[in-house]
Amino acid sequence: MAGMNAPGRSGPRGHQTGNDEARDVDMYDKEKIGAHEIAAWLRRHPTFLQQFPDLAISLVVPREQGPAASLAGYQLEILRDKNRELNRRLHELFANAQENERLAVRTHQLTLALMKQTAAADTVRAMAASLEEDFDGDLVRLVLLAPVAGIDAAEWLQALDEADSRLAPFRDCLKSGEPICGRLQPEKNAVLYGDRAEDVQSSALLPLPGLGLIAVGSRDGNRFYPGMGTLFLRMMGEAFAAAMGRFGG
Repeated sequence: MAGMNAPGRSGPRGHQTGNDEARDVDMYDKEKIGAHEIAAWLRRHPTFLQQFPDLAISLVVPREQGPAASLAGYQLEILRDKNRELNRRLHELFANAQENERLAVRTHQLTLALMKQTAAADTVRAMAASLEEDFDGDLVRLVLLAPVAGIDAAEWLQALDEADSRLAPFRDCLKSGEPICGRLQPEKNAVLYGDRAEDVQSSALLPLPGLGLIAVGSRDGNRFYPGMGTLFLRMMGEAFAAAMGRFGG
């Protein structure tokens, strides 16, 4: 009859003929149909429930907590969970952006402050003050490879010759210039923090080849950790090295 599909052919796009569905049923009759096979079939036929809206309404989905929910209610709950997760990520990105902006401003201010100094001693003091304020560390330490005139003895500053054996644990990092964040080895802490080494649970260490070491220590073991961003720390170190270079330091 006119308007009827020939046996074995597909009907309108997105739908199957009776022969097609019979073939699928026959195929699954020959196999032992399990949950995975049914799930795979439904994935290949995402419009199946459009043909059987009553089935979509009657389906129930088990929940980890509370009673079973309808399929539509379950889908709505999943969408809400996804929306909450997206909002959480958005707030996290916004907080990171604000922190990066704050550090960018601080780095710019530090660079200007360092360039305004007219002596190496003032430059070193400005660097130490900025690190203490901007990194929220408990201890700031600078180890320079050459003494700086005009600075009295201070707990936060050391001048060690490059050949000094106490710098042996830092040879590799002084060569590479790669920052280190996290828990430092006890021998490194001993050199940097002296009698207060046991107070430090994590550090940000910036080696400056040819110039020395900059360290910020914290009593919080999670304040500085491996993998945290060191871009602004690097920028501060480069600004300090450039500023000291004006005085032959």
